[in-house]
Amino acid sequence: MAEYSAFSILKNAISGNRDWKPAWRKPDPKPSYDVVVIGGGGHGLSTAYYLAKEHGITNVAVVEKGYLGSGNVGRNTTIVRSNYLLPENIRFYEHSMKLWENLSHDLNYNVMFSQRGILNLAHTPGQFDDYARRGNAMRHEGGDAELLYPDQIARLYPGLDVSPKARFPVVGGLLQPRAGTARHDAVAWGYARGADRRGVDILENCEVIGFLREGDRIVGVQTTRGDIRARKVAVAAAGSTGRVLKLAGIDNLPIESHVLQAFVSESLKPILPGVITWGGGHLYVSQSDKGGLVFGGDLDGYNTYAQRGNLPLVEEVMSELLAMFPGFAKVRLLRSWGGVMDMSMDGSPIITTGPLPGMYLNCGWCYGGFKATPASGWLFAWTIAKNAPHEINAPFTLDRFHRGILIDEKGQGATPKLH
Repeated sequence: MAEYSAFSILKNAISGNRDWKPAWRKPDPKPSYDVVVIGGGGHGLSTAYYLAKEHGITNVAVVEKGYLGSGNVGRNTTIVRSNYLLPENIRFYEHSMKLWENLSHDLNYNVMFSQRGILNLAHTPGQFDDYARRGNAMRHEGGDAELLYPDQIARLYPGLDVSPKARFPVVGGLLQPRAGTARHDAVAWGYARGADRRGVDILENCEVIGFLREGDRIVGVQTTRGDIRARKVAVAAAGSTGRVLKLAGIDNLPIESHVLQAFVSESLKPILPGVITWGGGHLYVSQSDKGGLVFGGDLDGYNTYAQRGNLPLVEEVMSELLAMFPGFAKVRLLRSWGGVMDMSMDGSPIITTGPLPGMYLNCGWCYGGFKATPASGWLFAWTIAKNAPHEINAPFTLDRFHRGILIDEKGQGATPKLH
């Protein structure tokens, strides 16, 4: 596989761009592999990449029921951050942030990671105090955080309504300068190419329809392209995790599937320097390199496996955006899309061995799936290769729900849709 470089761009430009090699192969399934990863999204692809790169396990297949990137990795708002409160989450997402910062170089593929910062607005003194607590926790664990006051925020976001007459007055905010955005499609393509270069087979249009078993042990998968045996089977199917594991007879996972909508507007001149979130409800917005406003908010509030949402949520998100930026009132919406979120009971992920011998599980990402992509794959690969978790993902076990050792970032209790 040719390396991407200035020289290769010049060479192919001279030849009319007719000699570019495919970014990844289209192989037929082999009868058996050391590891089969179910799910060709960001987490499945990064897991395969790090299995090969970090552990030398290259006899790996990634099976994807559709085309590569057709799931949540291509259906999100591209935000990358590590501004969490609980130590377990800060350590995990800081590990991910550090991988993000070198990812384009590591993959030899431009994932367009832009550290433009994320600002969480506070609208009450109590909320501002809470952000001060969060910022201190982040800095205590080695992250970066800065408290901003209204005059500083006004200079940073001149279109934001920070006047005393605003419906939701801005009293301050918490800024994480190292946060930002990345191009979601490029992340999928970069990991796919990187895994393929190391010998991983990426099997598209290969849906899992059952599991091969020897007693209680999982020894492979049944797919629409035939049976594939494996020493280890890793499930990284995001919002479809419940449906996949039901094929193995497991129907009591502590997760629910919900749809989360995202939106993009027509292109505007540069107006938002970074990512900004509304503190009076749930809204996050940034501006893409093409100029469109990319934003989202709450879940639609009902269980579903459909990649589409309902209109009341559209109205809610738009009204929240205009509460922040009244000047966007006449901006036209171009399109919206939905991703199926696997919401865990405590709002934190699951990266663990089991729940059956020969099986490994990666799920429960709630709103954090895209930004977790590098660390999720790195730690899941470690867990698969070592048959034990790394110290960073050791708290994110499945049995924590039985033991009562929960990682509840928002303090919402066992109500998945509220996380």
